[in-house]
Amino acid sequence: MAVIPVALSGRSYDVTIERALLGDLATHAAPYLESYRTSARPVPFVADTNTHRLYRDAVDKSLKSAGLRADWFVVEPGEGAKSWAVLERLTDRLLELGVTRTDHVFALGGGVVGDLTGFACAVTKRGCGFVQIPTTLLAQVDSSVGGKTAINTAAGKNLIGAFHQPSAVFIDPVVLETLPDREMRAGYAEVIKYGLLGDAAFFGWLEETGDAVLSRKPEALAHAIATSIEAKARIVAEDERETTGVRALLNLGHTFGHALEAETGFSDRLLHGEAVAAGMVLAARYSARRGDLSEQGAQRAARAIADAGLPSEISAMGLDCSGAKLADHMRHDKKMEGDTLPFLLMREIGHAYLARDVALDDVAAFLDEQMHES
Repeated sequence: MAVIPVALSGRSYDVTIERALLGDLATHAAPYLESYRTSARPVPFVADTNTHRLYRDAVDKSLKSAGLRADWFVVEPGEGAKSWAVLERLTDRLLELGVTRTDHVFALGGGVVGDLTGFACAVTKRGCGFVQIPTTLLAQVDSSVGGKTAINTAAGKNLIGAFHQPSAVFIDPVVLETLPDREMRAGYAEVIKYGLLGDAAFFGWLEETGDAVLSRKPEALAHAIATSIEAKARIVAEDERETTGVRALLNLGHTFGHALEAETGFSDRLLHGEAVAAGMVLAARYSARRGDLSEQGAQRAARAIADAGLPSEISAMGLDCSGAKLADHMRHDKKMEGDTLPFLLMREIGHAYLARDVALDDVAAFLDEQMHES
């Protein structure tokens, strides 16, 4: 078992990583279940239809052994669940259950479930507790840690939300055995990100060992998850609310990636992790174009992403748009500062930085070049 602290002033919590943890959830999560035990109320769980089908029995059995029972709020998989309508239904349900500010709601699923549950808990009675149990690699190494919660609107993705830290995160790598390969690769993109942005040695390890991670070899997988979480925990502890620019490093690949997601309709045509993967290649190549990163460094980044079976060439995506249109999507990015959009770029493998001198017209021209690369 590994326990990684996320050290925040007054709101520190632990990320626990242990194989087969889900089968003994009531023991691990005992401090967050006590209010339900004393009041004989059901424990609120939020899941999507897939995680509910796969893990309901294990959770129910564990809770039953502790004299508890779950109340399941089940949503459809996908970004459509992060909506005003579903948020309203969830908060109404939490109020019906009598959830108090000292209670905890459990999010069992990927990033969508975690984002929705976290935001619902941020606004219910001005803030109740919640526990993350991420079931995708992407959620385990990224969205479950750090306290960013949100829903989507017609104006864009994750534009309505709040910083609301979980009280605990419980990670069971065994659940990844049921994760589709495509989802596994999408999550692996975020693992690569930690190497590119701040840990050259970890990136080199992934170049050598990435296949074992993607194949779900227990030792390699546990190391990749723990190293990724440790990196994110350090950054979040230093800049919880993204005010100093340090936490912005976690957005490497995301500005380009969100534009690609917007152009493909935030659909299964391009998963979030796939968009981030392509976005990191673009960030590396744009860094090289500016003279910040060597061509060799950009090639290493692109090769590692391609070798993982992730999108590395936007010319192969079949996009029917101009570079200017992709750049225009970026104008709606929540990181816009007046008329300026900071970009995460790279000086070398393991050294990302925030550039505030990037002209979107130049980005548009660069993207036109990339879309016509053969």
